[in-house]
Amino acid sequence: ITLHKKKENFKWMAFIKPSRKLNAGDEITLDNNYKCKVEQKYDFGETELKFLFPESEFENFISSYGNMPLPPYIQRPDGATTADESDYQTMFAQHPGAVAAPTAGLHFTPALAAQLTAKNVSIVEITLHVGAGTFLPVTVDDIADHKMHAEWGAISSHAASLIQRAQHSGHRIIAVGTTSLRILEACFQQHRSIQVFAGETDIFITPGFKFGVVDALLTNFHLPKSTLLMLISAFCGMRNVRDAYQHAIAGDYRFFSYGDACFMQRAAHPDIVTSLRSHTKEERV
Repeated sequence: ITLHKKKENFKWMAFIKPSRKLNAGDEITLDNNYKCKVEQKYDFGETELKFLFPESEFENFISSYGNMPLPPYIQRPDGATTADESDYQTMFAQHPGAVAAPTAGLHFTPALAAQLTAKNVSIVEITLHVGAGTFLPVTVDDIADHKMHAEWGAISSHAASLIQRAQHSGHRIIAVGTTSLRILEACFQQHRSIQVFAGETDIFITPGFKFGVVDALLTNFHLPKSTLLMLISAFCGMRNVRDAYQHAIAGDYRFFSYGDACFMQRAAHPDIVTSLRSHTKEERV
């Protein structure tokens, strides 16, 4: 059972394997005789659970019996290790809530941050709790029909002020990871500027999206047919992404969470996709 979003007291959204054996109303007995109840089932093994014990015991239950969730390609048959709890965590992490690490931030260390500061590069911290929508597969024929799970994010007044000042001074805004990019562009879509923001966003960035904030992006190499691959294609152009990924494959670069990163600049005239289906693709520039 992987918990990914709290709905209200006692209730969580979760992914369960194998969910096909469960029905609404079923009770599940967990470690130490803790119990939860299946409230509702959704696609892809997503399930709404209600925990049948006091809310005051929940944090202790999680810390005693839970493991850090890791992507399925990081093989841990016996669960996450103590090393994973520090390795799969960026130096910027402060608030619990994400279902996965924003892994572009894993490339940063205090020493690297100090070098950037010495070169007059400002590092501004914002928050987006990575949600399930980042990882769920796209199964529709037309991407316009794909629905993203909402993610919660926040931009403080201090962060908004620094970003605004940098924009007005003509400095570049460089997002560390697609996570940072999503919350910045979600705020801009809502307010047409960067300002204090706190709330949920289900922004889905695909080719043709009009960016308003981010000038460059540092990001890892992503899974094929994923929403993240669509995002970077929207940012720097499908042809550029194709060429970069062919180069990375030929050069035996490492992909995914513990892999290599690439630096992308926003294309002046990215590809505009009029239709994208499972087997055919129409493009115009």
